[in-house]
Amino acid sequence: MSQPAKVSDLPQRSLSAEPVPPASIDPVLARLFQSLLEKFERTHPGEDSTPLKSAFQLAYLMHAGQKRQSGEPYLIHPLEVAHILADMTTDRTCLVTGLLHDLVEDTGVTIEEVRKQFGDDVAACVDGVTKLAKLKFYSREERQAESVRKMLLAMVKDIRVVLVKLADRLHNMRTLGALPRDRQERIAQETLEIYAPIAHRLGMGKVRAELEDLGFEFTDPEAFQEIVEAIESKRKANQGLLDEIRGAVEVKLRREGIPARIEARLKRPYSIWQKLKRQKISIDQVYDLLAVRIITDSVKNCYAALGTLHGDWHPIPGRIKDFIAIPRPNLYQSLHTSVIGPGGQPFEVQIRTEEMHRIAEDGIAAHWKYKEGNKNAVQDEQQIAWLRQLVEWQREMHDPGEFMSTLKVDLYPEEVYTFTPKGKVIVLPREATPIDFAYAIHTEVGNQCVGAKVNGRIVPLKYALKNGDVVDILTQQGHLPSKDWLSIAKTSKARNKIKAVINTTERARAIEIGEKYLEKEARRFGVQWKKVTREQVISVANEYGFPKMEDLHAALGYGKFSARQVLIKLAPEQVEASERATAPAEPAVVAPPKDTGDKDLVIKVKGIDDVMVYRAKCCNPIRGEQIVGYITRGKGVAVHSVNCTNVQNLMYEVERKITVEWVRTAEDTFAVRLTAYADDRPGILSHLTSVVFHEGSNIKALEAQPDEQRGDGSAVISVLLDVKDKKQLERVVAAIRRISGIRDVERVN
Repeated sequence: MSQPAKVSDLPQRSLSAEPVPPASIDPVLARLFQSLLEKFERTHPGEDSTPLKSAFQLAYLMHAGQKRQSGEPYLIHPLEVAHILADMTTDRTCLVTGLLHDLVEDTGVTIEEVRKQFGDDVAACVDGVTKLAKLKFYSREERQAESVRKMLLAMVKDIRVVLVKLADRLHNMRTLGALPRDRQERIAQETLEIYAPIAHRLGMGKVRAELEDLGFEFTDPEAFQEIVEAIESKRKANQGLLDEIRGAVEVKLRREGIPARIEARLKRPYSIWQKLKRQKISIDQVYDLLAVRIITDSVKNCYAALGTLHGDWHPIPGRIKDFIAIPRPNLYQSLHTSVIGPGGQPFEVQIRTEEMHRIAEDGIAAHWKYKEGNKNAVQDEQQIAWLRQLVEWQREMHDPGEFMSTLKVDLYPEEVYTFTPKGKVIVLPREATPIDFAYAIHTEVGNQCVGAKVNGRIVPLKYALKNGDVVDILTQQGHLPSKDWLSIAKTSKARNKIKAVINTTERARAIEIGEKYLEKEARRFGVQWKKVTREQVISVANEYGFPKMEDLHAALGYGKFSARQVLIKLAPEQVEASERATAPAEPAVVAPPKDTGDKDLVIKVKGIDDVMVYRAKCCNPIRGEQIVGYITRGKGVAVHSVNCTNVQNLMYEVERKITVEWVRTAEDTFAVRLTAYADDRPGILSHLTSVVFHEGSNIKALEAQPDEQRGDGSAVISVLLDVKDKKQLERVVAAIRRISGIRDVERVN
């Protein structure tokens, strides 16, 4: 959160300058550092703290005069990052990196200078967490994608890079309130989409939980406040229930001679919000709002405690999960159950050992150690095996939008545990299909998949796999995947392999079409094609930015530009003579009319005025949303929101992607359909229409009916309205959410 200083503006200090006299150090900073030293000495007794002192001296010198947006000295940030790392009991290299992590980005210090003074390990970690600020990028999206890619590559070599990055992000989120609203939203969204899931995949439950709650607070402050107020209004009653449940559990375990300590808590705001959105319910209907954690001394007693609870209280069907027998991919282990407790009050229970609890809270930071004689290898390779695979799958993705989109899928929490017929466990994301399962086994199994049996029964390839399913993949030699599979597959490994096969096939077809198209147009314009040399065509291809003639043919086949544009460069006199001879006949390429009265002309292809453009119906993008164009054969350019679920299914053909932009101003409106889930009560429609009118929007259609499927006194309201842009839509949605009785609102495409 600094105001980044230019190197030329900084005082020119030497790294070998005399140490800063202790008396001249800011007392607040001095106390923070002294506290850090004490933490380090407690957790690493007998280890030399000199490198920490040197790192603090250097950071103090180089960050002198820099301020955070809050106005406090910048050095408070690196010190707080180091404190977070110390609380994880990480090693000295991590703490030194925490103190120095912003030096290269915000001061005149280079990586080589850090290496010379602190060694290779610290230099590599500092480099890994340094953003790519000094390179030129076309967009913020590209900068973000490449910075994240760099971090992931560095993580593979040394997991300490991500520990520092997560500590850095956590402190930035704790102090996010000092930034402007637009930056708060962007950083918080990135935290929820990238950093919290990384913490989850590394088993760092404590860090993940705080990142999610802070991210939620800044991405949707009104919903966050509403949930916090609902929790606080019932805190006294809930706390009484928790105390009663905790006491009852202690009595039952003591009776059975099971040693344990009991923790009781309320569900987190972000976790509650996710449940409300997923199930379309009110907070009163969240039955696992209360949770108890039993921490005992052995695996045997974990199961004994589970049996004791189920013997006295009724378990809720479908809520029992055994992550001890089958740990999650991040090595998380625990028994989960939900029971109906005293007075009919349902609550959730987690049961684990002390070691399991330590790993569940701090994840890889709790138990990673270096193998003797190999400082760059983590003892538990399983914990970062997913990361190596992820980096391998993402390595060849050059498009930043595709990279970030598939990365978010890869970081999605893995939930489904399936089995091969021989009993091997295959862990997949929620809603994964037999296609994902097939590619998880082997690429050739995926490519040649023609069907699947689940638990002995034939199922469609779009079947959503469930926990415990035994999957048998049916294959056929020579079979290849189809485009339809892209809308079915959920894992990036499957999607990337499918795209590779389809892209090869489609490209070969596009090259053939482009070559024939060029020759046909050459005959029509009277160009003597046999006299055109390969070198001439390659020269024109180079002018368009293509290294090979085949790339030019492919672009023509995809419809990216016309054959006339190529021929006018190869034989301008012959083309012009042919056009003069045929005038006033219709020209070879007819541009569509510039204004057909269609509102979709609020968008145009960047730098080109005569291309037909239309908004895709699948996502119906509105002004203010990031958009991307996709060339369709014979229909012009389809414009999608970058968040559209169909975009990644289309963009495997990179040649068809094209840059588009909004061109019209505020007088244009866009039709958007919203669905609201609400309590079925009198007056709610009147209230809804009133708030929509108050926000300056116009309702075009409105329909409400009881939700008969749920049968819980709820209603579904569908409203079609006109909005000017994304910001107005967000205001309307926020206003509707504030109405008493509204459970959730979502945009329908």
